[in-house]
Amino acid sequence: MDQNEDKASLERRGLFGMGAAGAALGGAAALFAPRGAMAQTVTRSKLQTIKERGRLIVGTGSTNPPWHFEGADGKLQGMDIDLARLLAKSLFDDPNKVEFVLQGSDARIPSLITDKVDIVVQWMTVTPGRAQQVEFTIPYYREGVSLMMLARGGKYTKFDELKAGGANITIGGMQNVFLEEWVRKALPQAKVDAFESPDATLQALNARRIDAYMADQSAMRWLMQQAPGRFVDSGYGWMPNSYASAVKPGDPVWLNWVNTVYKEAMMGVDFDYFAASYKKWFGIELPTPKVGFPTEFA
Repeated sequence: MDQNEDKASLERRGLFGMGAAGAALGGAAALFAPRGAMAQTVTRSKLQTIKERGRLIVGTGSTNPPWHFEGADGKLQGMDIDLARLLAKSLFDDPNKVEFVLQGSDARIPSLITDKVDIVVQWMTVTPGRAQQVEFTIPYYREGVSLMMLARGGKYTKFDELKAGGANITIGGMQNVFLEEWVRKALPQAKVDAFESPDATLQALNARRIDAYMADQSAMRWLMQQAPGRFVDSGYGWMPNSYASAVKPGDPVWLNWVNTVYKEAMMGVDFDYFAASYKKWFGIELPTPKVGFPTEFA
């Protein structure tokens, strides 16, 4: 969850303001322009530009499993990477016709606005502030914080047991100014222990110095995938936020096309691909969409 990102990246930008020159052109001089010159120019969609270029350019990261990270072979992998390759496959019938631009979280919006990338697929949280600067696709994951415990040998394996423990339980997490606030939203009486890294928190859990490890649910599920049977999900998550891709504003053709690909991956022709990614990265078995009336419109 990217809640500590620079607040400046969330400030409104004047993307839709009309400059003085534009205002002047809309004034009296336009009344005397030839009829053909007054016709609005149809904006060229990025979809057409990408097709002619022959490859998709995607902004993403490389250090945050299970979303985007380098495997042992040095190649990018993760849920975001799978989605980017699905877009390339849908464009060119070739998942490899994608160029990845690696960037930090603070570069996501600037890289779109300056046309450095065609789309950002980088675990981007949807917020009203960001929606003033970019256009979001439909969400592909609902993130939140959750609790992970030892499957064997620990005192607790369920959220209700932790809650009943009251002040006798200790929750560990990464050092963060919001750590205690986040823990106490779910467990008001719990003790909180902060650690400098995920590895240090995990070591404390394995050593039973803490009763549960609070982390983003996706990160927690990834850890559980790496050590099957060792850890267990508490079964409770809170502080939800949506992850979506983002595109530069003002191109409804491109946005609609990306949304079509994502929607049909979740509900239609590419469901098997999408479900396999969810299983691989999060250990989540997605239910097969029901045949017949589209339930998303029910």
